[in-house]
Amino acid sequence: MSVQTDIRGRTGVRPEHVNSWVYFDGDFVRYHDVRIGPMTHALHYGTGCFEGIRAYWNPEREQLFLLQAPAHYQRLERSARILRMELPHTTAELVELTVELLRRNGYREDAYVRPLLYVSAEQIGVKLHDLPQSFLIYTAPMGDYVDTETGIRCMVSSWRRISDSSMPARAKVTGAYVNSALAKSEALEHGFDEAIVLTHDGHVAEGSAENLFLYRNGQFVTPPVTDDILEGVTRGLLISFIREELGVPVVERSIDRTELYACQELFLCGTGAQISPVVEVDHRQVGDGRVGELTGRLQALYFAAVRGEDPKYQDWTIPVY
Repeated sequence: MSVQTDIRGRTGVRPEHVNSWVYFDGDFVRYHDVRIGPMTHALHYGTGCFEGIRAYWNPEREQLFLLQAPAHYQRLERSARILRMELPHTTAELVELTVELLRRNGYREDAYVRPLLYVSAEQIGVKLHDLPQSFLIYTAPMGDYVDTETGIRCMVSSWRRISDSSMPARAKVTGAYVNSALAKSEALEHGFDEAIVLTHDGHVAEGSAENLFLYRNGQFVTPPVTDDILEGVTRGLLISFIREELGVPVVERSIDRTELYACQELFLCGTGAQISPVVEVDHRQVGDGRVGELTGRLQALYFAAVRGEDPKYQDWTIPVY
């Protein structure tokens, strides 16, 4: 079996992506030339941290806009510090490398950037310190991760969100996403589109891989960073964006499960998910069962900003070409 067929069959990578450029341990190399050994520590123990960064194509301007790259790399540095790891480049250098990688791959469509720092030791034994590390960045075309137009149906998962007292919930740790995968598969297999997970004390945390906002009593509410959520870059943008563009207050506080059933609007957000309206939770209709008015307005404003169409938010993005 050829490498191309093998990669396509196992991961769904498009044929042209097999020959795309990747940044790997200090060099730009081709995707198919990257080799990671079967004994690699991170493969077995989840000892790595990563980011997900979007770049948006604007066909009218023929420009690709890289969204919030410095903020993502600053979070990656924090994740690395928690795991006793160290990034090999400064934030400014990482942004420059990412722009160059996107240029080399020549995207004329929305794209996704995945930086990954991981323990590359090929040995058996669980620990974090005094082990060699590797760093890579790869890119891929990416459309919607979840539906952003008609709204999605969610269930509250039986799996609880990992607690920061057992695994660092605020860090994007590779091994922690088993928690997300369990919740997401449970939701899909029960006929839903996405899962919402609770903390161990029963408060709403987030989606399987998204932060959460609900609207009720004239304000948007989102769980605080102390409720075992990932401190989302998009979440941070939207807190200010909602206040400034919609003129609606945003409150960060713990959310009870039944507030999901009583709210007027609800959406999940994240770099991958963007702004994904929720129209049903646990077979209960959210609002009138359609995309909420405020959520719809927020989406339109957000997509204009990330595609470089609103000069007020030009500092959000970096033009690639």
